[in-house]
Amino acid sequence: MKISDALKERMTFSFEIFPPKEDKPLEPLTEVLGKLKRFNPDFISCTYGAGGTNRGRSLEICDIILKKGMECLTNFTCIGNDRESIVRFISEYEKIGVENIMALRGDFPPGTDQTNGDFEHADALIAFLKKEFPKMGIGCACYPEVHIKCGSLEQDIAHLKIKQNNGAEFAISQLCFDVDEFSRWLEKARRAGITIPIIAGIMPVLTAPGCTRMTLSNGCSIPKELARILGKYSDSPEDFKKAGKEYTVELLYKYINAGFNGMHIFTLNKYDDVAEIVNMSGIRLESSIHE
Repeated sequence: MKISDALKERMTFSFEIFPPKEDKPLEPLTEVLGKLKRFNPDFISCTYGAGGTNRGRSLEICDIILKKGMECLTNFTCIGNDRESIVRFISEYEKIGVENIMALRGDFPPGTDQTNGDFEHADALIAFLKKEFPKMGIGCACYPEVHIKCGSLEQDIAHLKIKQNNGAEFAISQLCFDVDEFSRWLEKARRAGITIPIIAGIMPVLTAPGCTRMTLSNGCSIPKELARILGKYSDSPEDFKKAGKEYTVELLYKYINAGFNGMHIFTLNKYDDVAEIVNMSGIRLESSIHE
């Protein structure tokens, strides 16, 4: 099922996972996927690393997701991909039943400021995918606090509009802890003609170092409520995790009330902590399915 069709019917709820390194077994992630199914997600997205690392494992994991009866969204970037390789790789995904692609520029390889492929930006990749694979559902990224390398909010929204015009059917956001700021961005985007559904990307708050690292590396702000948790519990990992989970649950409620089209949780391949957050929120009830 195309994710864009699901978004026409309801607010979607989904998870993101990533492939383990080549020298690591797949079994732990396969087990996590089986457990995530208990929440009946609308889809599971599978990313891969900078420079296309673990792309092959991404295909394998997408196959596992589909065989477990869940919808799959595969990430695909411009990095190192010419037109011929894009057609070859996407044909492989299509062959196993993948119907949705998250089209991204991707992180530049170390030591360069180019993709080393035929396309330098996601908008051109989207246009190519739309032409070559018209039946595929295409998603893109959006940045409620502006892409860290973009010059202005207006420029960033204009880039999103180009992606929409080129065929993107929905967007998933970079992590954002400031729902009020995100809502202001969404209002500006709608006024600028962005009509595609916007799914909020949500990073669970579980460790102080992880939270700080992710916000700094992505240029995201830290709201005062989260700053208080960082200041009060940074020296106590257990207390921080407890407070962070409660904060994440409130974040989910805020996104529901703000009227976003979906919520997408970045799991970092962890189940127990993510499951506790979802169960605490009551957004989805965990079933007794065992995989």
